[in-house]
Order: sequence, then structure tokens, then C-alpha cells
Amino acid sequence: MKEEQMNAVGTAISVCEGCRLCRTRNNTVMGEGNVNSRILFVGEGPGQEEDKQGRPFVGPAGQLLDKMLLSIGLDRSKVYIANIVKCRPPQNRVPEEDEAEACLPFLRKQFAIIKPDIVVCLGATAARYLIDRNIRITRDRGNWYEKKGCSFIATFHPSALLRDQDKKKDAWEDMKKIREKLDGIQ
Repeated sequence: MKEEQMNAVGTAISVCEGCRLCRTRNNTVMGEGNVNSRILFVGEGPGQEEDKQGRPFVGPAGQLLDKMLLSIGLDRSKVYIANIVKCRPPQNRVPEEDEAEACLPFLRKQFAIIKPDIVVCLGATAARYLIDRNIRITRDRGNWYEKKGCSFIATFHPSALLRDQDKKKDAWEDMKKIREKLDGIQ
């Protein structure tokens, strides 16, 4: 049932022309993973490699995300991974507000299907749209927020960790908090 519902969302995303990002995409990137997962990871938007493959987090940042997941005993088969926007912004720029607003209904549908207990916002863009518009990733990462019966946390986007190795220690602390929270609800 959930798979069929998610497939319907994917079909709607694949024909979406709700913003200008549709004009330059190669593929839409709906998301992927376990629709029965208790945890949803949300990034900003597809990069170049994701746009080519139609899958989230498959480039260098995705390889790091896979290692981060493994560090707390998870892998892609146990989680669901999505993005705020479903089409690649040109030159991997931050999605503009109207672009994000056009895609958020799709993410909300995905959320309603998965019904996660935990949402991990990977980076500032995801945190601003899902937790609080005024959130600052460096200041507010690692804190839990309760919304609509779900626990939200923000951490650094894996691409930020690739650019700044000094942030990895903080990200590791966040991942340990995520594991602890997940263990507490199972």
C-alpha cells in the first residue's frame, strides 16, 4: 500500500512543471529508501550526479552520508532519503523560496506516507523549511525539536563536511544523538 502511494507521488513529481527547475532537469529525484522507516533524512536538492541518475545522495556527499549512516548502524535499506526540491538547481545553488514552496507539497505527501518518528535535516536549507525559518545550522544543529508528533534534528549537510573537515566532530555527535533517539523509540 505505502509503495503504491509513494509510486503515485513519484509519478506526479516526474511530470511536475511547478517551477522553473523543471526546464533544466535531466531527471526528477523523488527520494528512495524504506517507506516503513522510522527515520527520514532530508537534504536540500539534487546535485549533478543525482540529476543524472534520478537518485538522492549518490555523489561524493552521498558516499559520505552512507558512511555516516553505517557509523550508527543504519544503511539506505533502513531509512528514507529525500530532498526539499526534487529537481537540480542550476550550478547546485540554494533553492529559491518559490522553488522550495512548489516542491514542499510532495515532501509533505512523502512524510504522510512514511510517518517517520525522526526527521533529520541535512543542512541549513532543509532545517529552515522543516524546523524554523530562523534556524542557524552552526548554532542550532544537534538540538531536538518536536513538531506534529515527530522529532526533528538538524545537522551539517555531508557536502559541508567535505568542504570543512572541522565540522565532522560535531556531525558525529549529532549522529550519536540520532542513534540514541532511535533506540529510545524502538
